[in-house]
Amino acid sequence: MIDGPYFALTVLGVLGTGLVAGVCFAFSAFVMRGLGSLPPARGAAAMNAINRAATTPVFMILFMGAALLSAVLAVVTFVLWPEGTVELLVGSALYLVGVFAVTAAANVPRNGALLRMDPDAPETAVYWRSYVREWTLWNHVRTVASAGAALSYLLALT
Repeated sequence: MIDGPYFALTVLGVLGTGLVAGVCFAFSAFVMRGLGSLPPARGAAAMNAINRAATTPVFMILFMGAALLSAVLAVVTFVLWPEGTVELLVGSALYLVGVFAVTAAANVPRNGALLRMDPDAPETAVYWRSYVREWTLWNHVRTVASAGAALSYLLALT
């Protein structure tokens, strides 16, 4: 069984990735559906406001902290090779690839493109429809990956 500081890091990994899973789940379950039901100009404006608000220190510490913790757990796991190694490596890979990398490669570029558009412009209405569909699809990936990471870390503790 994992113990000492390594146990504490793994518990923090469960909590951090689990909280990110909850945020992603909320967006997949109802936030994006609600925004998508608005007229495109209002939906795009609301999503831009959410994206600006999301970069608060509290959320960024959670999101980036979970990534840093996942990286530390992966490195320490390779060095110490403790019990629960597979679960720790799977949890780290799920978060780093399925959440952090997907965010950087799929969600953030879409957010940036939307922020540069005038919500009232006709091309924004066209982009908005694909934005909601594609952004939500990638968010489903992040939801499953972050929940899977939390579960993997939890299994490493048992």
